[in-house]
Amino acid sequence: MDYETYKKKYFVQPSPEPRFRFSGAFGATLFYQDYQKALAFYQKVLGPPAYIEGENTHGWPIGTTWLTLFPSKKGNPENIEVPFFVETSEEVDRLYGAFIAAGAQGEPPVDTLMYRPVRTAFVKDPFGVSLLIACWLGD
Repeated sequence: MDYETYKKKYFVQPSPEPRFRFSGAFGATLFYQDYQKALAFYQKVLGPPAYIEGENTHGWPIGTTWLTLFPSKKGNPENIEVPFFVETSEEVDRLYGAFIAAGAQGEPPVDTLMYRPVRTAFVKDPFGVSLLIACWLGD
């Protein structure tokens, strides 16, 4: 299906007026039972954290927002997908490769339609958290 057909099929026209004026999301916060292993995994992929508060708070800037890890006594995150939007298709492939090399599992990146043409890769970290890696493609 081409993008114009896709838009006509799935987008409401005219678009409903948003109820709020969002400027972005503050970030994703993940709580892990095996915090040190989760911390090591994300450091292997993303490098050293840019924010460290004591032994139990580590964060990385992800675009205009943050990914923050905390310890949990009740298990790992469930029923969540954390998006990582990057600038190019090559970055999708590179980040996907880094997650797989660090121990994540997933399917290779593909080009598809999701609101707009997009390149996506879905992976699960070693603790079962779903991660979406994506970049918008030309309209």
